[in-house]
Amino acid sequence: MAGNSQRRGAVRKTTKKQATKGSGGQRRRGLEGRGPTPKAEERTYHPAAKKAAVSARRAKADPKAQAALAADRAAKLRAKIGIAADAELVIGRNPVAEAVRAGVTMSHVLISGSATSDERLAEVVRTATALGAPMVELGRTELDLLTDSGSHQGVAIAIASYEYADVVDLLDRAARRGEDPLIVALDSVTDPHNLGAVLRSAGAFGAHGVLIPERRSASVNSTVWKVSAGAAARVPVARETNLTRALGEAKKAGCFVVGLDGEGSVSIRDLELATAPLVLVTGSEGKGLSRLVRETCDVVASIPIGADVESLNAAVATGIALYEVDQKRLEGARAEGDAE
Repeated sequence: MAGNSQRRGAVRKTTKKQATKGSGGQRRRGLEGRGPTPKAEERTYHPAAKKAAVSARRAKADPKAQAALAADRAAKLRAKIGIAADAELVIGRNPVAEAVRAGVTMSHVLISGSATSDERLAEVVRTATALGAPMVELGRTELDLLTDSGSHQGVAIAIASYEYADVVDLLDRAARRGEDPLIVALDSVTDPHNLGAVLRSAGAFGAHGVLIPERRSASVNSTVWKVSAGAAARVPVARETNLTRALGEAKKAGCFVVGLDGEGSVSIRDLELATAPLVLVTGSEGKGLSRLVRETCDVVASIPIGADVESLNAAVATGIALYEVDQKRLEGARAEGDAE
């Protein structure tokens, strides 16, 4: 009904921009700083960024180039932090804690943010503080890069390159303890996981050290530290230029050399030399003992295994042999005690 309709009349819409009071803070924001200038590689329009993108694409297509690029980035990060190029990284919470307890000197402690609240690292932090070693907090990606994506569990320590002993040092270690020497020698064992596992078994069964050759052998690196679960800090590793010559020196010092091989003439369970000064030699999993090392052995012993299994891993075979020798030595010690 006319005069009572609630319908609104037409409303004119204007497109003209309305005037505003003041600048609305635009001038103030314009005068504010924009922060530090991004690195050239981070500015997509910069030639350096384009060059980096090309390198990344090439590395992605070529695994070797990718590994080289990662190594170069890791080296630059090491230099930035101040870690020596020849320093080794011990990674993982337990290996790091064991190394610190053993008194290994460290130059840096590297921790990612997620690991800073772990109670097991408190001892590491206290020791680092006492020694004046800087503690560097890194992102997980950076720690992955430094450790070659190893299982670092958020912590690593940088230590000086490993100082190897020699075979005489291992013999002297046994003499200082008043014990018959028990040394493990590895012939052409190139896998660092095997070396780390052997060190762990050597520490568990009372061996006085591990002997390796300079060539065709794994060396003590971050993988060995990790697998050995800290045994690398307690069991010395001797490295000699010529393994056969080093075994000859051990024989001159009164040791018997026993090689481990699946076709050995005696079972390790029946080894009468177990209680004598002894060097146990394990060959590589593929080729076994080399000819010259085999000829140097006084006895070649075997480990009885099921017919369905062709051979044992070098580290497993060494662990079994050390256990058998340790049991025989314990039995001999008990027999001597009963006789007295």
